[in-house]
Amino acid sequence: MALTRPLRKARRHRLALATVAVLVLAVVLVPLIVRLDQQLVDLRSAGLPPSPAHPFGTDEVGRDVLLRSIYGLRVSLLVGLTAAVVSVFIGGLVGLAAGTLGGPVDRLLMRVVDGFNSLPHLLFGVFIVALFAPSATAVVVSVSVTHWTTAARIVRSEVLSLRGRPFVDAAISGGSSRLRIVVRHFVPNLAPQLLLATVLMVPHAIWHETALSFLGLGMPPHLASLGNMINDGQRSLLAGDWWSSLFPGLLILVPTLAVSSLAQYVRDRANPRWRSELNL
Repeated sequence: MALTRPLRKARRHRLALATVAVLVLAVVLVPLIVRLDQQLVDLRSAGLPPSPAHPFGTDEVGRDVLLRSIYGLRVSLLVGLTAAVVSVFIGGLVGLAAGTLGGPVDRLLMRVVDGFNSLPHLLFGVFIVALFAPSATAVVVSVSVTHWTTAARIVRSEVLSLRGRPFVDAAISGGSSRLRIVVRHFVPNLAPQLLLATVLMVPHAIWHETALSFLGLGMPPHLASLGNMINDGQRSLLAGDWWSSLFPGLLILVPTLAVSSLAQYVRDRANPRWRSELNL
């Protein structure tokens, strides 16, 4: 039993990696092979169910749902990855400054973090994105401003732990400056946590972008976005066109589960002791 659990986890991680690889290849290669006219309307093909010609069917104005879903997933992955990197970068700088400087700076920055955490993320994100025209930049700013606090707390906690390590004491005794200690000792040891935080943030950012686009505040309405497609597809549900919403919704769920599994793998690799304890 103890031996089969690691095997099951390894298979699950390989399946997740293969899923992410297929999705990334699709969103990279398909737009290079097939160009999508975002404004194209073909009423003669409107509302067609899934078929060999249109595996995901067509929407209410005759657009191929599969092709638009791939383009929409491309937008979601790009926006999600960009927002995750920016939010972790901001949170990492704040957490590093709080943990390194300590004292009044630490208390002030943590109160700022508490203030941001007290705000409803989605409502605050809607307020931020409403200040801009619908665009990918607006979504990235919205997600980054509302989700950097988690990375800040993680980094601060790790820095406080590193400050008590013998190699840091030895560096201080040797006359190393604070900046040198941050660059040579803190940042390399924080890399696994920052990578894990970024991976975990990607699916969350994808859901955030989808929610904003569904509300009409994310991507421009005419562009292929998973949130826009689900919003458009809900009008077709009453006519029985279930595929217009189902397949874009699955393309949100599948990469989220795959990336979450990969994040668990990264966490286990970053903390082997925790991994061995879980396998007992």
